[in-house]
Amino acid sequence: MNGSGPTSPVWLCRPGQANDPCTANLDATVFHANGTTTMQSESPAKDPPIDCFYVYPTVSAQTTVNANLTVDPEETAVAVAQASRFSTACRIYAPMYPQLTLSSITGGATGSVTVSAVTTAYDGVLSAWRYYLAHYNRGRGVVFIGHSQGSGMLIKLLRSQVDASPAARKHLVSALLLGGNVTVPVGKTVGGDFQHIPACVSNSQTGCVVAYSMFLDAPPADSGFGRVGQGVSSMSGVAPKKGLQVLCTNPASLARPSVAGVLQTYAPTSRFPGPLGTFYEPVPSAPTPWATYPDLYTGRCVSSGGATWLQIGRTDIPGDARPSVSQTLGPTWGLHLDDINLAVGNLVSLVQDQAAAYTG
Repeated sequence: MNGSGPTSPVWLCRPGQANDPCTANLDATVFHANGTTTMQSESPAKDPPIDCFYVYPTVSAQTTVNANLTVDPEETAVAVAQASRFSTACRIYAPMYPQLTLSSITGGATGSVTVSAVTTAYDGVLSAWRYYLAHYNRGRGVVFIGHSQGSGMLIKLLRSQVDASPAARKHLVSALLLGGNVTVPVGKTVGGDFQHIPACVSNSQTGCVVAYSMFLDAPPADSGFGRVGQGVSSMSGVAPKKGLQVLCTNPASLARPSVAGVLQTYAPTSRFPGPLGTFYEPVPSAPTPWATYPDLYTGRCVSSGGATWLQIGRTDIPGDARPSVSQTLGPTWGLHLDDINLAVGNLVSLVQDQAAAYTG
């Protein structure tokens, strides 16, 4: 991948940066189904073979339409929660960008969301990507990781900078675009948003995309996720075509996405800061920065009523008293806040396998 020399971005995460939230402590308390706990220790890789380029979701509590590039507690917390566990597989680069704030999306900002505001957010991501290519990439393979607004930005970036370029696609390890409505033709694994980047169907496949939105029940008709042309899909600037559906790839069962697979769940034990914090599940009490719940949740892809989503269920182990997640943002949002963490163990394992396949 080649790049020119734009102005240096503000980095939320960058290898060698002091107090990098993407290389935070990964130690976890394991909450087993039988009520016992054990400790799990894990550390960032010392010399990972690939890079990850992470674009965070809507978290800014600033009151303008577009956020400035100040690293607030919300950006630090979401980088820890969503990106840091990938440090066992890749070097993580995460730029600050002038994202659309929570206030702008909920209508409380001093201004309104316009095409120009969306363009401002995207241009920040594009500029950071070009700077990364020019100064840090050095021919390394890259995994793109995004959630919600971050996925919307990366869908547009991949379409314009990677999908149409065979040379750029050679460096694409994978793209994890979660809660972002990647589209494909109905029943297909490629087409729609990307003409050359297919859905991942095995852990050894590279150059592919993983995408889904989690729900406990079918997405309502007015849901912004799981339905074509709604939610962050509008950030792409491309009108949806007929005959498309939202892509669902099951991180616990890539080859057979409609078959329920066990999810590997990790949750931070620190309360999320800012307005979003009130909508997160209760923080588990543990002496470590992470809690993990093996064999608790399952996921399977479902298509029904014009929607496609990752259906979340419980394994229902006899005597298992561990708490269940709930749709704290309401049925139209589903489990949007949990899209990454309910399956982050599966996603990290996938990236580790893809890194081995890519470099081997």
